[in-house]
Amino acid sequence: MRNLLLLLLLFLAVHCTGQVALYPGTIPNSTNAENLEEIKFKPGGDSLAYKVSVPTISAFLPPKNIANGTAVIIFPGGGYHTLVLKREGSDVARAFNKLGVAAFVVKYRLPDDRTMVDKSIGPLQDAQQAIKTVRDRAREWNIDPEKIGLMGFSAGGHLAATAGTHFDKDYIPNKEKTALRPNFMLLVYPVISFSDSIGHTGSRQNLIGDKLPKGKIALLSNENHVSKNTPPTFLIHSGTDIVVPVANSLVFYQNMLKKGASAEIHLYSKGEHGFLTYPSYEEWFGRCLNWMKSLHLVAEK
Repeated sequence: MRNLLLLLLLFLAVHCTGQVALYPGTIPNSTNAENLEEIKFKPGGDSLAYKVSVPTISAFLPPKNIANGTAVIIFPGGGYHTLVLKREGSDVARAFNKLGVAAFVVKYRLPDDRTMVDKSIGPLQDAQQAIKTVRDRAREWNIDPEKIGLMGFSAGGHLAATAGTHFDKDYIPNKEKTALRPNFMLLVYPVISFSDSIGHTGSRQNLIGDKLPKGKIALLSNENHVSKNTPPTFLIHSGTDIVVPVANSLVFYQNMLKKGASAEIHLYSKGEHGFLTYPSYEEWFGRCLNWMKSLHLVAEK
């Protein structure tokens, strides 16, 4: 009975979360249009968010006795059309908690001319605000401000990579001059490029729109913006991904090497986009953890 009670207390400590508004006041770049957000539940228990115009951040904090100071900010995927909140959000956050890592799931705004003045920068603003929020509140949440990373899936990987390559410009109000550069990145079957040859056209059109100005395409093709200061990055992808070609991860990795930045990549010979059947969760997540251990972000066991 005593052991059961201890397990229950640990479960509650790990899984108690708080979802709060990402911005304490006015949402930048917002038209203040009516909030029409929808949450739909899929068979099997996943949840999908549509028409997000009021961004939130959900904190998943590990018990203090195992917290190691590392934090991961998670951006679910969904082609900038929807957000896969459970499988690419809360499930991963809880897995990190068991290892002493704090995790934060961002329900970022989905591009929409109705709700944003410039929809192409709305998600990036939310990503920067998430970094700022976690770094500003690091002491409160028992986090090392120099161990704050990003994890993004698919289009969420594009958003993470955008934040990780465009950190030298503030797209949000930042009077505190909080550093917006993440300390590391985990990019899972990410959209990287908006180029015609390898880019994910659905994500590109949802974020930029129909006119597709070349300057905007180049700006948001993140392989163009890698530098020696790009945070250490781990990429993972399947060579048989027909939704987001593996070339996205390859070009980012190759450019990281060319610029002298630290990067590691793992490729699977089979498996679909989303890793729904292969590789297993334990397999691909374990690869991420091994890389994090090499950077002393997660303790060796």
